[in-house]
Amino acid sequence: MYFLQADSSGISRLMFIGTLGMLTLAIGIIVFVIFHQRKVIRYQMQMKKLEVEKQQILLNASIRFQEEERQRIAADLHDDAGPLLATARLYLNENLVNQEKAQQLQSIFSAKQIIDDAILLIRNISHSLMPPTLKNFGLESATTDLFQKISGSGSLNASARFHDYRTRLKVEQELLVFRIIQELVNNIIKHSNAGFIHLTQNTSGNNLYLRIHHDGKGIIQAEFDKLNQSAQGLGLKNIASRIKVLNGRIYFEIDPSQTYYKITLEVPRETIL
Repeated sequence: MYFLQADSSGISRLMFIGTLGMLTLAIGIIVFVIFHQRKVIRYQMQMKKLEVEKQQILLNASIRFQEEERQRIAADLHDDAGPLLATARLYLNENLVNQEKAQQLQSIFSAKQIIDDAILLIRNISHSLMPPTLKNFGLESATTDLFQKISGSGSLNASARFHDYRTRLKVEQELLVFRIIQELVNNIIKHSNAGFIHLTQNTSGNNLYLRIHHDGKGIIQAEFDKLNQSAQGLGLKNIASRIKVLNGRIYFEIDPSQTYYKITLEVPRETIL
């Protein structure tokens, strides 16, 4: 009888210890889950904050770029077109009718030449906003023309090849894509010391892909993202802001052979601007 009671007491003690252990484990799991969830929530909030900050940086870059474009155009009109038209006005003043016929003809001819110069200047400003080749013939022709001019300079070997660009993007989209290509190419020419630069185009599903390869000094995706978070790299921020408008993506990579860099631009065709 005594042994039965002892065994029963021991079993009860073991059951109590086991229950206490299970309860402690359960509480520990619950506490761990709560702290883990709080950590996840804090992490998500930090990521959202970083995303908001990134979007604000891109927005500021886009606004700054647009403002710089307006200031440049205003300066060109004020400094160049304004004086030309003011000079033409001097020739066409109220005293023109009182001049001799020969002098009248000379004044009108001089005014015409000045007005023609002003028209040419304004046309050049307009072309800088929308290149005529891009407007009339599309992205493929404008890009090919850009690379032919670069190659013709003799500074580096440049080429562009479009494989299946049969259906054009919207005019606004083409202009944004062309400006991105221009910015990327200018950065490569200025900073990479490349020997060649080559662009290819192809379409997959509903996306347009443009890939630029070069053998100069480049950056990878982590560096691009870091620069977009900083106050520097305005040109890259302009690229990022245009890509955001296009609802597209851009990837900066280095080939496994470490011999060249690749930049891939992905643009959905159904972008709504």
